Amino acid sequence: MEKVGIRDLKARLSLHLQRVREGMTLVVTDRGREVATISPVNARADMDWAWKMVREGRAHWNGGKPAGSRSRVRLEGGARVSDAVIEDRG
Repeated sequence: MEKVGIRDLKARLSLHLQRVREGMTLVVTDRGREVATISPVNARADMDWAWKMVREGRAHWNGGKPAGSRSRVRLEGGARVSDAVIEDRG
């Protein structure tokens, strides 16, 4: 747990929230007096593998909606993954 003053929290909110996303708990102080705690939301257990990849630098996520692959993925035989998904829905 790390302490952060209100003024610093306001000035660098994005930085502090990124630290919370990475698992750190922050104690917010007002003139040295503890007034609040900011901690990560409990992640779903089935997503632990994804957060582990981010921590290891094998994947990146900025908190937004995933953009998907830059290139189309082809299955054996030349079919596209999107075609297989559409076929499976039918």
